[in-house]
Amino acid sequence: MFADILVTGLINSGVYALLAVGFSLIFGVARIVNIAHTAFYMLAAYCFYSLLVKGNLGVVWAGLIAVAAVTLLSLVCYRLIIEPVRDHPSAVLIATIALALIFQELMQVAFGGSYLGIPSTIDGVMSVAGVNVPYQRLLILVVAAVMLAFTWWVLYRTRLGLAIRSTANDVEVAELMGMNAHRVAMATLALSVGLSAVAGVVVAPVFVVDPRMWLAPLVTMLAIVVLGGLGSLRGSLIGAFILGYVEAITVFALPSGAYLKGAVALVIMVVVLLARPEGLFGVAFEEER
Repeated sequence: MFADILVTGLINSGVYALLAVGFSLIFGVARIVNIAHTAFYMLAAYCFYSLLVKGNLGVVWAGLIAVAAVTLLSLVCYRLIIEPVRDHPSAVLIATIALALIFQELMQVAFGGSYLGIPSTIDGVMSVAGVNVPYQRLLILVVAAVMLAFTWWVLYRTRLGLAIRSTANDVEVAELMGMNAHRVAMATLALSVGLSAVAGVVVAPVFVVDPRMWLAPLVTMLAIVVLGGLGSLRGSLIGAFILGYVEAITVFALPSGAYLKGAVALVIMVVVLLARPEGLFGVAFEEER
């Protein structure tokens, strides 16, 4: 059981890290609470399914096109829906909730409410710590690690990353230094949704695809972000590992763990917030800002 928890928790943490880091990234730069973040994850899974199963495209091309299409769609949604109300946080919250529900209903109309399966793109298993893990699940971990490393490289080794960090630190000073805060916000949104879309593509062959697959990750992602500290990338990463392993322990150790994993994650979040209301790394992040 220990080996199962170790491997499963690591894979779950990789997916949650992609979602939570992306969510924290756009919140830290543009103060946008994007509830539709996991809805783009769901759209990427459906797009991947359509291209791979219906369109008979190769796995690599189907994945790349799905991620690119969903990222471009997010930019269109930002310009048409989010940007006009960006200065009103409550309106942004309501708009992104409505956007997520619109995507859900559109997918239900287009594909029906039944569960859709995607054949495994990689066959075979590997023994890890005595546990036989399919290559398809290991692919999730590898892709998550590569994308998180790429995000770190963008943020700390490129001019765009410097602009993102400067805007997150102080948008007025960044604009005085000649940076276009609007373009930085759009680039950050593209990177944020890109991470979410990659997560949707890599988990699609492992889990079923359905119009409500965005709801469960949304709850866990919000718990991770609040646990780690709103806007803190380091907090989101560490929070993803904490709740990823909590979820694995709950599923393997409790008789009805599969039904309780969300509740247990939220209880841990509440307990931490009672002791530290700003989250694990909220104060440190605010000092960095």
